[in-house]
Amino acid sequence: MSNLLKRNNVTVIGAGREVMLFAHGFGCDQNAWRCILDAFTSDYKVVLFDYVGAGKSDLSAYDKTRYSTLQGYAQDILDICEALNLKDVIFVGHSVSSMIGLLAAKEKPAYFKKLVFVGPSPRYLNDENYTGGFEKEDLEKLFEIMDSNYLGWSRTLAPAIMGSSNGPALGEELANSFCATDPEIAKQFARVTFLSDNRKDLSGLKVESLTLQCADDIIAPQEVGYYMKEHTPGNTLVLMKAKGHCPHMSAPGETINAIKSFI
Repeated sequence: MSNLLKRNNVTVIGAGREVMLFAHGFGCDQNAWRCILDAFTSDYKVVLFDYVGAGKSDLSAYDKTRYSTLQGYAQDILDICEALNLKDVIFVGHSVSSMIGLLAAKEKPAYFKKLVFVGPSPRYLNDENYTGGFEKEDLEKLFEIMDSNYLGWSRTLAPAIMGSSNGPALGEELANSFCATDPEIAKQFARVTFLSDNRKDLSGLKVESLTLQCADDIIAPQEVGYYMKEHTPGNTLVLMKAKGHCPHMSAPGETINAIKSFI
């Protein structure tokens, strides 16, 4: 158990009996949740962690085969639930962690009570009768730039992901987080993330869920939020005033209120 908690740098805080498990998005670590945590630690036991390759995780635990699909990351979440003997978890996942959490909940629904998806996307590529936000050429160019200059890519893309209207400080913070992630692991995680297609997984979810959809989100456009609502049983859609892809950082108050209303 101690190895696993070290692998994912698991942190447990808070005074409550009910558990909230927060899963960060691509290029981030558990520190990304700091703006909203105080709103939950007095009422809940809060579990935070870093995916392998992020934050203070154990880089030696990275397995290219295991993490070649989102299922490998979902197994990390199930491992943490098992190691800490967690049940009826309120899972909060940002971006790609929304689908990672969905996969975990489909495999072991008994672990989960509710799921909160912050800026989710079941598929980032546009398809017939589906708007994901990216064309194949967009992603190929993105991967090409990432491979040739990861740090430059991070500095350029992070402010756009955060949303320019949220000011330069938050964009800089996200860029620094991207740059602190192991570049080789980040490159593979980016490909696994942006090339994934979890649309068929939505219909089998048996756990109640919430989709928080931001305005002007270049990663998950509004059509994706409507798609999530339409194709996921028991899903509630909240259209936020917050702009960009990281409302837990740029609009903590609105994010806290939306989560609390749901849970």
